[in-house]
Amino acid sequence: MLLALLSGCSSMEPLQTVPNVDLERFMGDWYVVANIPTALEKGAHNAVESYRLNADGTVATTFTFRSGAFDGKRKTYHPVGFVSRDNPAVWGMQFVWPIKADYRIVYLDADYRVTMIGRNKRDYLWIMARTPQISDERYRSLLAFAVTLGYDPARIQKVPQQW
Repeated sequence: MLLALLSGCSSMEPLQTVPNVDLERFMGDWYVVANIPTALEKGAHNAVESYRLNADGTVATTFTFRSGAFDGKRKTYHPVGFVSRDNPAVWGMQFVWPIKADYRIVYLDADYRVTMIGRNKRDYLWIMARTPQISDERYRSLLAFAVTLGYDPARIQKVPQQW
């Protein structure tokens, strides 16, 4: 049974990314509205991911949040994004050398106000916006889209934002 599960996971289709990303327009602050959190993000409040395009084409990233509560300890991480030459919607996000984690822009609205980042493994997901909140209708729509990508909606949780 384990072999069947493993072979099923390995045959999962790669996540389809958005067809085009204007990297300069994508740069800036993104509030993490919801996610399937990594171990370091569990309990994050006021999570914000900030991107800045470097001259060499990499993306300087600053990820900040409060741990466990709005007044919790402030945590800051500085991974580097390595943008694919073939597709600017595919990045390798490096927290620790030499490992580059799969990072795919799977949804991006025309105004560059809301985005969704996924991974081929469907293990983590981030719904981010230029503002700390989005409408309930928009959120439900994004959850429905995540399901079409193969994500379990029960694992997606809102990130508390209070500014």
